[in-house]
Amino acid sequence: MRRTAKDTEESARRINRRALLMGGAMVAMFAVLGARMRYLSVEQADEFKLLAEENRINMRLIPPERGLILDRNGALVAGNEQNYSVTMTREGAGDVDAVLARLTRLIPVTAEDMDRITRDLDRNSPFVPIVVADRLAWDDFSKVALNAPTLPGVTPEVGLSRHYPLVEDFSHVVGYVGPVSEKDLAERPDPDPVLRIPEFQIGKIGVERWMEDTLRGTAGNKRIEVNHVGRVMRELERIDGTPGQDVHLTIDADVQNFVQARLGTESAACVVIDVETGEIIACASAPGFDPNLFVRGITQRDYSALMENDHRPLANKTVQGAYPPGSTFKMVTALAALEAGLITPSTTHSCPGYIEFGDRRFHCWKRGGHGRVDLARSLAESCDVYYYEIAQKVGIDKIAEMGRRLGLGIRHDLPMSAITEGIMPDKAWKQERWGQDWRIGDTINASIGQGYVLASPLQLAVMTARIATGRAIVPRLVRAIGGRPVEMPQAEPLGLSSDGLAAVRQGMFEVLNAQRGTAYSSRIADETLVFAGKTGTSQVRNITAAERARGVVSNDQLPWNRRDHALFVGYAPYDKPRYAVSVVVEHGGGGSAVAAPVARDAILRVLHGDIPPLTSYPANQRGRIETDLNALRERLRLSGTATPPATEQQG
Repeated sequence: MRRTAKDTEESARRINRRALLMGGAMVAMFAVLGARMRYLSVEQADEFKLLAEENRINMRLIPPERGLILDRNGALVAGNEQNYSVTMTREGAGDVDAVLARLTRLIPVTAEDMDRITRDLDRNSPFVPIVVADRLAWDDFSKVALNAPTLPGVTPEVGLSRHYPLVEDFSHVVGYVGPVSEKDLAERPDPDPVLRIPEFQIGKIGVERWMEDTLRGTAGNKRIEVNHVGRVMRELERIDGTPGQDVHLTIDADVQNFVQARLGTESAACVVIDVETGEIIACASAPGFDPNLFVRGITQRDYSALMENDHRPLANKTVQGAYPPGSTFKMVTALAALEAGLITPSTTHSCPGYIEFGDRRFHCWKRGGHGRVDLARSLAESCDVYYYEIAQKVGIDKIAEMGRRLGLGIRHDLPMSAITEGIMPDKAWKQERWGQDWRIGDTINASIGQGYVLASPLQLAVMTARIATGRAIVPRLVRAIGGRPVEMPQAEPLGLSSDGLAAVRQGMFEVLNAQRGTAYSSRIADETLVFAGKTGTSQVRNITAAERARGVVSNDQLPWNRRDHALFVGYAPYDKPRYAVSVVVEHGGGGSAVAAPVARDAILRVLHGDIPPLTSYPANQRGRIETDLNALRERLRLSGTATPPATEQQG
């Protein structure tokens, strides 16, 4: 059928409209595309340039150099030494087995090392370096460097690693560093990114741990060019970080070494404090351990040997150890009674060798008793009955209050691990801890530092310093940070009666300087350095009535771990106190025979600034002392110069 002109015209109009609509749509689409292209290429140019740059340029952290730890005189305690290591990349090595075979002919590589190397190579990308050997000797390292052309993919590297040159002397105080663990990261709400660097090490115990932020410093960074698979092509820029700050301790490394050597193979602790400043001059726990073993990665054999040692070398006994203070606590009981006005220095009590309370007999260490004694004699001869009597009058709450004033039952804030608070019990403590009422028998036991009372060697040294000065001496371990001295406020007076303090000090004087004193054999002969102190012997076992009837078994007939602890506290010079000392020898026996001689040697060493001269010892002891000191010199580092036992207590 022929189309009419009218139909043809109408069809053309429709086609033109559609063409216009499609053309308009196409123009609009191209306009949108053009606008988008302009937006991306002009307005967003910087952002996409940055994204492209980040795809090519990576930022990597540079570990900071760890701050040094030094003693009060600048002797290095913890430093950084060059660490020679060898790394390998699987991609560069090609035939890994052949390269490792050549490498093992140059340096020692154990079967255990080979297992680790293989595991690390499989676990990481081909271009990521893994450590083949660490802490190489220079000779081995130089062999690898000289043979580098025949060892593709192998790179000798020089870095820094922590080193403890004084080995055992500061092992408990300073501690050691080790690799960052998941636990370390979890303990920090916002961990420093540098902690995620592979093989980065942080402090694990001691000063290294508690002053980690100060010692660590601030990481640097470097810009490196990488290809599309992340392989490093070249380094573009490097900004070094800020090294950690150096820390000066209050401890004298030479005195520390002397004390550590003097403690020898005993399981023991000794603390020496400057009573004017509170600075800790020596803080030795024996036996020690080599912290360098932990930095290098301690073997299971070495770790088991430390853990299985019954003398507990990993424990810092100076601050972690909590011991019944024994008769060294008697000054606390005496001062509580003096301050309460319940006794005077001339108050006497008769000691028949025991007291009876209820159906129980509380014995004095001297079976036949001391007769009638006053305060000074009770301290000098360490009469237990005297303190049983006055403790019943003063009560445990006042005794505990005095103990806390003197620094017991308090956690002293020092940058060391696991510092114990000890136990300074009172009525409220027993009710809260055991759900029981306090009894008079508990007070009697506590009066001589037994029962529930526990104190660390640090606390006993602080107690002695406060008695010697009458001021609230606060112990301090850090002398300077980053070369700036750490300021410490002047110690406030304790507010104790000067007459009461003088009476207690007189008793401590007689302990060492009266012929009947329990530590008379450990006196100092130099009249300008007169020593005052108190012995203590704390029992770790109960003595039954049957054993007492047939004769108490002596310490040397008992297994080591059932023997009494030996304790001593003291200060010198008596007329112008300068240093206080405390010594605890675990299962050492009597405080007068074992702990007091150690304390005398330690305080003479710090007073003289060198090995004590023989003139400081009584004339009749000098032959033996000379032999002992000569033997001690050989052990010195070469340098510039449940209900606890409640029994009677012998000083």
